[in-house]
Amino acid sequence: MIENGYFVGWGTLALINAGLAQGKNRSGLNWFILSIFFGPLATFLLLFVEKR
Repeated sequence: MIENGYFVGWGTLALINAGLAQGKNRSGLNWFILSIFFGPLATFLLLFVEKR
């Protein structure tokens, strides 16, 4: 049961990162995929990426 919650949280984080990336005129799909593999690390990187 805990594993399902873990995957839901990870997927939600990936969707949030995609939205943040699009707000910075970046590819939401690329950041979504990056977030699936790297999770919170991708979020941290996205915070410091400049807006295009």
